[in-house]
Amino acid sequence: MLICLRIRLIKLVCLEKGALIMSKAYDIITDRIITELEKGVVPWRKPWNTAGMSKNLISGKTYQGVNAIMTNLQSFNSEYWLTFKQCQKLKGKIAKGSKATPIIFWKFLDGKVNEETGKADKIPMLKYSNVFNVCQTEGIDYPKPQTNTTEFTQIASAEKILEELPLGMPKVFHEEQRAYYSPGQDIINMPKKESFAKTPEYYSTLFHELTHSTGHKDRLNRDGVAGEISFGPNCYSKEELIAEIGASFLNGESGIMHKTIDNSTAYIKSWLSKLKGDKKLLITASGKAQKAVNYIRNITYDNK
Repeated sequence: MLICLRIRLIKLVCLEKGALIMSKAYDIITDRIITELEKGVVPWRKPWNTAGMSKNLISGKTYQGVNAIMTNLQSFNSEYWLTFKQCQKLKGKIAKGSKATPIIFWKFLDGKVNEETGKADKIPMLKYSNVFNVCQTEGIDYPKPQTNTTEFTQIASAEKILEELPLGMPKVFHEEQRAYYSPGQDIINMPKKESFAKTPEYYSTLFHELTHSTGHKDRLNRDGVAGEISFGPNCYSKEELIAEIGASFLNGESGIMHKTIDNSTAYIKSWLSKLKGDKKLLITASGKAQKAVNYIRNITYDNK
């Protein structure tokens, strides 16, 4: 009996330690974003690098969710990143004075054994790690970014995303001079293309509304879209954050170098208040935004 009690105590300590690690991961990511907001930068709406979406140099996997925000927030000319150990494995070194960028990942621990399957249940634990851009390294060979990307190419790639939308996505109308997605009618309305001061603004706005539309009950059935929702200039709900981040991801994929937000003081203060009050908001919203983008792009990612 004493042995069983000791095992239970050990499990409790492990769970408490895991909770602390997860809390620290949320804090580290959110605090970094808050720092940027306090400097007047809205990270998920910052212009993206011409290099493209960030990915790990070794695995080649594109960073997802909040990790895409954290890495694309930096102003490097390469999309490739790696850990300190990966750098060492490639016989390279981190340049002196380089600052790491935190990212998160899920690690699954063995829990209670399931009596029916005889296998241990998996307990998810959110952890964080540090990565460096290849531009912060020395002695490593990596693919160099392409240069002289023209605006025509950027817009053409945005059109390609629209042409490859999955079946059943809402129709886009240009009847009213306002942008919105109607869950009830399952349609998107956009202002006329010629009414936008800059062409990329049209695509950025459309990507925003497309992200909203993935929340429809017949698609991802996301709270805030499948239920009651109202949008307005001062409504900064979680769904609105998901749509903003989703649009920024699609901007990055299509190569649109356009700042799609007015960094007003009121707007930034609003997000600072929300993020300081809920340390999980950014990470959960980013994850849902990534699912929306994956739906739009017909992409399925594994969790390995």
